[in-house]
Amino acid sequence: MARHKYSNEEIKARMIFLVAISLSFCFVGSIFTLLYGLLFVTQPMDQAPNDAAAWEILTPMVLFITGGLSGLLAGNGLKDKPKESQ
Repeated sequence: MARHKYSNEEIKARMIFLVAISLSFCFVGSIFTLLYGLLFVTQPMDQAPNDAAAWEILTPMVLFITGGLSGLLAGNGLKDKPKESQ
């Protein structure tokens, strides 16, 4: 049984796809967690110290994931151009 050997472009495309899907799931999970905490968890009038610490951690994490995902997807097609066969 002969197995298909992937080219470098195919391996890179699969790797970028996997990273983009992983970052997307992290981003969506973080957003839904934040929305659930805001909408469905009863909060006292003052913000609890644990909630403040969670927001301080989640805010830069979501910003980093958003920037990484947009940079990965925006810069993907700029480097490699298909080689013309002669």
